[in-house]
Amino acid sequence: MADFTTSTHRAKWIFTSQDLKEKYKASNQRAKQALEKYGATRMEVDIDGSFSYAEPHNDNAEKQSRPKSLKTEEEKLLRAFYEFKIQDVCDAFKFPRKIQATALIYFKRFYLQWSVMEHHPKNIMLTCIYAACKAEENHVSAEELGKGIEQDHQIILDNEMLVLQSLGFDLIVYAPYRALEGFVNDLEEFYGEREEQSEMIKDLHESAKVEVDKIMRTEAPLLFPPGQLALAALRRSCDVHKFIDFERYLKSLLSRQNPAYLISEFNISLNAIDTMINKLETPTSKEVKHIDRKLKSCFDPSSHDKSKKRKHRSKDGSNEMQ
Repeated sequence: MADFTTSTHRAKWIFTSQDLKEKYKASNQRAKQALEKYGATRMEVDIDGSFSYAEPHNDNAEKQSRPKSLKTEEEKLLRAFYEFKIQDVCDAFKFPRKIQATALIYFKRFYLQWSVMEHHPKNIMLTCIYAACKAEENHVSAEELGKGIEQDHQIILDNEMLVLQSLGFDLIVYAPYRALEGFVNDLEEFYGEREEQSEMIKDLHESAKVEVDKIMRTEAPLLFPPGQLALAALRRSCDVHKFIDFERYLKSLLSRQNPAYLISEFNISLNAIDTMINKLETPTSKEVKHIDRKLKSCFDPSSHDKSKKRKHRSKDGSNEMQ
């Protein structure tokens, strides 16, 4: 059976916070340079995964009227919006949590390579869900997925090879849900299998899964192994339900599985994950509307010019009224 310790997930897709900052900054800078050079940031993608920018424009007047690029903070907010949408779509299709988690990890990994200004997150979101269904052997056709959310399924197929290439074809990912289930079973044995205790542990497990859902929308899956994510969720659930002494259980777990690991060191990681969950925000459509408008003008500068003309007409109309 596959093992996280020898996986590409562990070897290639766990980073430091500084790594992530540098990757997001680099892709943002590349998109800015493309906007300056080509007049647009959108990449045309072929079915084989190859891509290209539009032809460069040399008109100085055009350069002066070019739209503004997105800031890294705006990109982050837009990614957060579509990560929530991934969970929304998966819930609507009643997909298992593992598919939801896999799609989210694919989406996060994709945007370590690219800026949202280069590939629209709405299109990549759908393709990541489609790829996750395939990887988790819960196949749903592109047509069915597109129809279910009233989107053109051809977008999914057009971006499939690009997404797979951007993931380095590393499609096996380790979500925290399985690790969480293992810890809950271990916890039940640790405290004894009394009937009343069993029912409470079942409730504990359900609320811990909700905490994992939140964790999957933070940067934590790119920073920590799934076992630590699961334990962070379990600790939060224990804080709510109160009947389990989590610190006692953690000491027992570490003494059995990894005696060299100090509980104080382990708690540093759990505290960091906890902080990310507490800071998690769910952007609304209203909050990202302005960013989406900026993104549209980066993809299609003519929309920026049309918007400016509408504003001028509006001003002229108001002057005539005065």
